[in-house]
Amino acid sequence: MADDTCPCPPAISATGASRRRLIATAGTLLVIPVIPTLAHAASIVAVRTWPADEYTRVTLEMDSELKADHFILDNPDRLVVDIEGLRMNGTINDLVSKIRPNDPYIGSVRVGQNRPDVVRLVLDLKQPIAPQVFTLKPIGEYKYRLVLDLYPQVAQDPLMAILNNADSDPLAEVLEDLARGAEGQAPVPSVPGQQLPPIAKTPKAPPQPPPTASEPRRNRPLLVALDPGHGGEDPGAVGRSGTKEKDIVLSIARRLKKLIDAQPGMQAYLTRDNDYFVPLHVRVQKARRVKADLFISIHADAWIKPSARGSSVFALSQNGATSAAARLMAQRENQADLIGGVDLGSHNKQVAQVLLDLSTAAQINDSMRVGGRILGEIGKINRLHKKHVERAGFAVLKAPDIPSILVETAFISNPQEERLLKSPKYQESIARAMLTGINGYFADSPTLARNA
Repeated sequence: MADDTCPCPPAISATGASRRRLIATAGTLLVIPVIPTLAHAASIVAVRTWPADEYTRVTLEMDSELKADHFILDNPDRLVVDIEGLRMNGTINDLVSKIRPNDPYIGSVRVGQNRPDVVRLVLDLKQPIAPQVFTLKPIGEYKYRLVLDLYPQVAQDPLMAILNNADSDPLAEVLEDLARGAEGQAPVPSVPGQQLPPIAKTPKAPPQPPPTASEPRRNRPLLVALDPGHGGEDPGAVGRSGTKEKDIVLSIARRLKKLIDAQPGMQAYLTRDNDYFVPLHVRVQKARRVKADLFISIHADAWIKPSARGSSVFALSQNGATSAAARLMAQRENQADLIGGVDLGSHNKQVAQVLLDLSTAAQINDSMRVGGRILGEIGKINRLHKKHVERAGFAVLKAPDIPSILVETAFISNPQEERLLKSPKYQESIARAMLTGINGYFADSPTLARNA
């Protein structure tokens, strides 16, 4: 007689052989739902760290998009990140060994399988932080990325010494109010994750018009903001022999800074002084916060054909690019935030629009003048790709009150010019050519020079 409690179909004989077949079948059925889960379990394909004084970035590159939660613990300070849908592998364990002893924010990292489908990272911190954790979709050679940006809770701002005697800047106040969420909008930090020094304000003062591009800043050296392009996660263009644009332009910028600092009444400021990523809008903000008299973004060009060669200088255009190549160049450079990795959802689009709308004819005219000077000097040491200053909508040139240019020092995609760019002699020559052009521009602006 069949047992009513038996899950077996009545037609199956309860012999030993049948039981063995039934158990084997049941075991197979139990395994079936598990196999797809294991097959689709995400994994880490690369881990990278970018320590710097301004902030440390940790990047986990994954083969699929995942959800991550994080929280902070104190006594001692720790950042805990739980990544769902992930299983341990050797690559994520590599993160432990990638933490450098000189990292200003991370002391060590612990990694473990917290739950069956959750990997937990615990970052032991050297100081309290204000973290930003976000994901990036695939772009270029990168797959999905989970980005951990560790900013100091109390920023040690290198600009403070220059800002101590800064005058009131009405335009900066407008931009800061927008960025902080004026008129009920969500607050947006001026620099992601950190508080910048307050701007000096005059109580009850009547509104003042924005300063023009050539308006003098009194009683201080002429200040040149140098912006080495790319950095950190964003290598920029890469030459055939593996030379990275970000490394070349940082070296040139450091050489130019040294030359400028040796000039009486002049001073240079680097928007990045090491290998880390700086979002485009932050580069502009940095130049404005130090009240720079001139902004120069330094790059190395690239093209699909290795025969392309020569140096170029670009200024901002509000009404379209002066050539198809200039337009493509601007589009490529403006993608830096997507490649380097910035949480675009946290930035107020109105701020970007205000920056664009307030770009004045005076800024562009002054940019064309200094660009022409520098292009002429560079033409003495290298072939020019174009013999005139080109214009396009570069995001990094949109400081509304600072003459701003972008210098493409040579084509890193050209094997001969890649070798030039790697040469200390050429780097020094291009820096000196830019210095001569800068001096010529300031000499043509007696009001600036007299009031420096």
